Amino acid sequence: MTAARSHLDQSDLAEAQHIVKAVADAFSAKVVGQHHLRESMLIGVLAGGHLLVESVPGLAKTTAARVVAEAVGGEFKRIQCTPDLLPSDIIGTQIYEAATNSFVTRLGPVHANIVLLDEINRSSAKTQSAMLEAMEERQTTIAGVVYPIPEPFLVIATQNPVDQEGTYPLSEAQTDRFMLKEVVNYPSIDDEVEVIARMDSGLYDKDHRTMPVVSLDDVRRIRQLVASVHMDRALIQYASHLVGVTRDPEAHLSPGIARLIEYGASPRATIAFCRTARALAVLRGRTHVVPDDVAKLAHRVLRHRLILGFEAASARVTPDVVIDAVLQAVRVP
Repeated sequence: MTAARSHLDQSDLAEAQHIVKAVADAFSAKVVGQHHLRESMLIGVLAGGHLLVESVPGLAKTTAARVVAEAVGGEFKRIQCTPDLLPSDIIGTQIYEAATNSFVTRLGPVHANIVLLDEINRSSAKTQSAMLEAMEERQTTIAGVVYPIPEPFLVIATQNPVDQEGTYPLSEAQTDRFMLKEVVNYPSIDDEVEVIARMDSGLYDKDHRTMPVVSLDDVRRIRQLVASVHMDRALIQYASHLVGVTRDPEAHLSPGIARLIEYGASPRATIAFCRTARALAVLRGRTHVVPDDVAKLAHRVLRHRLILGFEAASARVTPDVVIDAVLQAVRVP
């Protein structure tokens, strides 16, 4: 299948980079710093995968998602997740209209190009499951009728790691649907001063929208180009080996690290590695994937797919520490 795919040439790369730079510049014009978040969002747009973002409140996650949506000329919807949020509040429902004596379907906010699920872990498991069909099948079903979601489609879900009161941890099936997980940290002092300066200038006023710099057709085109980036079979095996170590840690990792892992990553992790590595190669101006592309994405691809046991939690060992060990255990091709 890989051999039959036509590879990206230099003219296609130039076209892709022009589109990417336009969106990246629009992001940086509105969002101060947050370079890793910008890269992850661009990878999500290019690779067609969803993004899980973990951070404390107030770090411009909503602004970032809105800017990307406006920059590509897409429709943006924000859903504030709460314990009383219902599945119909997300996917839509049928409403009776007395004037016509009939039911009409009102599509929910998930029917947009970029959807921000703010604090997704505050919604109940039943409501979280309503997103599974939308994220995986790119459609919703209301009263037995299937409604396709517009393409491109990107879900950016956030969760607050600090406040755990009234939250519902995401199931493994739900987290596995996210291509990447990004952890956003506090800005530097200089970045925070720049935020205040931009606020004083009126940059964040409600009427100061980001103008589209590319079109949705451009996004669809660039996704086709990204899919044609060459990834050598040895690099696919490298990604597969990284995932394989998480499933059989006793054979590859030290006993102290191996016993922390209860369950490893699914095949979706390997698929995510391949899709995101191609997108990262385009961001870095190459028509082919190199080993560093795979290694640089390891934490974002694996951190939400590893299930660590009680010992890891009690010792405050994060998935990133385990992933560092996984990277050390696999030879780079």
